[in-house]
Amino acid sequence: MNAPARRPIIQFGKKRITGVWAVLMLSAVLALIVGALAVYARPALNWPMSVCVVIWLGFFMYWGKASKNSAPIIAQEPPKSRSYHELMLNAALILLVCPIPGLRRLLVPYSLPLVLAGLVLQVVFFALAVWARRHLGRNWSAPIATKLDHQLIRSGPYRLIRHPIYTAMLGMFAASALVSGTVHAVVAFALVAFAYWRKIPAEERHLQTVFGDQWQSYQRRSATLVPWLL
Repeated sequence: MNAPARRPIIQFGKKRITGVWAVLMLSAVLALIVGALAVYARPALNWPMSVCVVIWLGFFMYWGKASKNSAPIIAQEPPKSRSYHELMLNAALILLVCPIPGLRRLLVPYSLPLVLAGLVLQVVFFALAVWARRHLGRNWSAPIATKLDHQLIRSGPYRLIRHPIYTAMLGMFAASALVSGTVHAVVAFALVAFAYWRKIPAEERHLQTVFGDQWQSYQRRSATLVPWLL
C-alpha cells in the first residue's frame, strides 16, 4: 500500500508516451476492442437497452470530468491488485451489453413495467453516485489510496453507508440486468459484485490504518452498502 502514484507509460522502442496521452491511447485501444467484440456478438440493442447504454455513457462522462478534481496520491495499492479490479469491471460492462453466445437466454419475459422500473432505478443510482462523489470531493481515488490531506467523509450519503459509490455501481448493474432480462446481464452483475466483495475488505483495512479510532467509531455507526441491512 506504499507504492507511489505512477503516471501511465506506453513505450514503442525508444519512443515513450506518458500522462494524458498514454491514457487517451489506452482508452482508444480499449474502445476498439469493445467495438470489435460488439460487432462480433451482434448486440440487439432494443430501445430499453439503448436508453440503458445512454445512461451509462452519461455516467462515464460525468465520472471522467469529476476525476480531475482529486488530490494527489501519496500511497496506493499494488498495481496488480488495481489491474484485477479494472479487468473485472471492464469485463462486466462488456457482458452487460453484448449477448455472448450461450448467455443470450431471457430469464424474465419482456415486461414494460419491469423495463421502466429498471431504467428509473438506474437513474436513481446514478444520482446516488453523483451525490456521493460531490461529498467525497478531492478525497476520491480509483485505486485504494491515501490522498494528500486525506479526510474521512461522513456527510451526505456517507452518514449512513461507508461505500455509497459502490452501492450505486451495484445498483446500476442490477437495474441494467432488470432492463435486459438476459443471462449475460445477470452474469455481469455477479462479476461486479465479486469485484467489490474483493475490494471492500481491503479498502476498509486501509482506512483503518489511515484513520485509526476515528474509522472504528464511524464503522460502528454506519452500514457497508445498504442502511440497516448490509
